[in-house]
Amino acid sequence: MRKRAAVALLSAVAALAGFAAPGALAGETQTDVQISNVSFDGAKNIVVGLYAKTLTVSGTFTHPSGIQDADFVLWRGPDGANPYETYDDRIVSNQYYAHADCVATSATTSTCSQTISLEPDWRYGGTALTNAHAGTWKVSVQGVANDDSWTHAATYTTTRLQRHSKLTVNAGPEPITEGKTLTVTGKLTRADWDNLAYRGYTNQPVKLQFRKAGTTTYTTVRTVYTSSTGNLTTTVPASEDGYWRWYFAGTSTTPAVKATGDFVDVQ
Repeated sequence: MRKRAAVALLSAVAALAGFAAPGALAGETQTDVQISNVSFDGAKNIVVGLYAKTLTVSGTFTHPSGIQDADFVLWRGPDGANPYETYDDRIVSNQYYAHADCVATSATTSTCSQTISLEPDWRYGGTALTNAHAGTWKVSVQGVANDDSWTHAATYTTTRLQRHSKLTVNAGPEPITEGKTLTVTGKLTRADWDNLAYRGYTNQPVKLQFRKAGTTTYTTVRTVYTSSTGNLTTTVPASEDGYWRWYFAGTSTTPAVKATGDFVDVQ
């Protein structure tokens, strides 16, 4: 990072933390650089399992003099002066800093991006994710122009960090006589970053769905709640050939997931 960009970043850090920076008033935000199209991982939620997740944060920055630099800060908290929840090798005031690489698309505009690796396993270095990190994070963005003017948006947008989920299904017995009772079981689990394992997701509503053979659309039959271990079980009368699956709509900390349909031959 150039020295002048580094100074601007310190100003942004100070503003976010609630302190006055050299050459700037506390809370001052300059608006010379135009920022747009900021997204994490292609504007999708950030879903992490038990292994490192690499994603890209990017944005478009425009100024008449051209773009020198950009920086992204990922943070959580009630406000910029009280951030909490931290992930990074370089922890400063409980915030995550990423220096972006900028590529000019014209004399005035650059696309700036940064690759970030989120690591649940502390054995590989850095500050490991914990279950408490799942949820909504705020994104602070700063762009620095070639003439040293800059823009800092403390809460430009938000992104959601989620624990990867899995869902299984098994319907039986197979084959089954029409009118007999079919038992459908399954299990909903999600990544436990504290213990590096997949654990059952307790007391969650999961939809049992059926797709008749030869069709393409699933229909919800009923909703069943997971047990204390994430298990699911219910019974239905067997009426026709088709596929059975479980569908979980997701929560703020856990993504939606659906099991691969299990075909049952009804005779």
